[in-house]
Amino acid sequence: MPKQEAVVFWMRRDLRLNDSAGLSHALRSGLPVLPVFIFDMTILDRLENKCDRRVDFIHQVLTNLQEELVKMGSSLYVVHDTPLNAYKKIVSEFEIKAVYANHDYEPYAKQRDGEIKVFLEKNKIPFTTFKDQVVFEKDEVTKDDGRPYTVFTPYSRKWKKKLTEDHTKEYPTKKYFRNLIQAKAFPIPSLKEIGFERTDIKFSLPKLTPALLKNYKANRDFPSIAGTSRISMHLRFGTISIRKTTLYALQYSETWLNELIWREFYMMILWDFPFIEKSSFKKEYDHIEWRNNEKEFEKWCKGETGFPIVDAGMRELNATGFMHNRVRMITASFLVKDLLIDWRWGEAYFAEKLNDFDLSANNGGWQWAAGSGCDAAPYFRIFNPVSQQQKFDPEFEYIKKWVPEFGTDKYPEPMVDHAQARIRTLDAYKKALNNFKRI
Repeated sequence: MPKQEAVVFWMRRDLRLNDSAGLSHALRSGLPVLPVFIFDMTILDRLENKCDRRVDFIHQVLTNLQEELVKMGSSLYVVHDTPLNAYKKIVSEFEIKAVYANHDYEPYAKQRDGEIKVFLEKNKIPFTTFKDQVVFEKDEVTKDDGRPYTVFTPYSRKWKKKLTEDHTKEYPTKKYFRNLIQAKAFPIPSLKEIGFERTDIKFSLPKLTPALLKNYKANRDFPSIAGTSRISMHLRFGTISIRKTTLYALQYSETWLNELIWREFYMMILWDFPFIEKSSFKKEYDHIEWRNNEKEFEKWCKGETGFPIVDAGMRELNATGFMHNRVRMITASFLVKDLLIDWRWGEAYFAEKLNDFDLSANNGGWQWAAGSGCDAAPYFRIFNPVSQQQKFDPEFEYIKKWVPEFGTDKYPEPMVDHAQARIRTLDAYKKALNNFKRI
């Protein structure tokens, strides 16, 4: 029997059927569209914890998408393999005329897409990708001379200046759903079949309300208040559209809009300076002599530092996969500036634990905390965990939720003297920067 003709829409960081650039183009191609998702073994095999909430979240989203597609007489095609092997399988089973996807900007993604492009070209199959997960990408927002911005504030000004109504227009998909491939539902591998287990996470779309966004500026720094959108995981996996999200921000909160711009700023930085995945943006900061005390690092990981705001944040992260953004800054500053432990250790721990882990944002946040990133603030910005608690959790509401033994004999004494640790860190930074100047 002849193989069924189709074009592939390859889902990656865009797990939705509405307002998707790549899906919209695929649906308008004139051929049946086969939606494909690959549980990439290259990525999954690196995850030591097989109770990973992110994998469970993706699986739940795919199950929901499959239900939608089956109602339309269509189906997802899900493969658990390396991308190259997955495409060899797809090409052997279907007469693939083209592959559509949305851009992915991380170093591994660029390498992966390059490999798939070579394979598809050998089989005379065009591979086309589109901008979708950001409003502006790559070199769309640059200085007047075409060079990339390395400071957020001027970048954000140019970003806002370039924004037009067209940038928030929805890509049409629903009216073309008739062009989805008509097929009996293909089985989705179970979590167990791909080597993972169920977790406590439950997929549901976030509820963005005008009231939340209007009060965002006033409430966002207080971890005991439900004052943030909790939208980052959905942006990370594309269960919601950045265009719709941006439109909402423009209507209700410029402060929240700035957070969306920070996300794109860090993506642009990673695109233009991919070396930051493993080293400091400011090269001289790679010469710091870190203490890297493993026992102290373990106390930080467990939330047993004796600084309640730090411990509450780490315990929230360990228990839920989420940490409030203000507390992320406090815990990161403590690890780097109080314990003088390499920011890459903290970055790797967050990468393992955060539900919303995104390489560019995680790296940008940690380098911001370390002073080694593309930030105008000097390295001697050091958060005082006590004054941060007094300012942002004055009634200990957040702390008592996550550190129930706080205020009892069971709670440990502070593991360092902050004032002395601050001096130690400033000395280490000065020494590294002075030595770099002599090189």
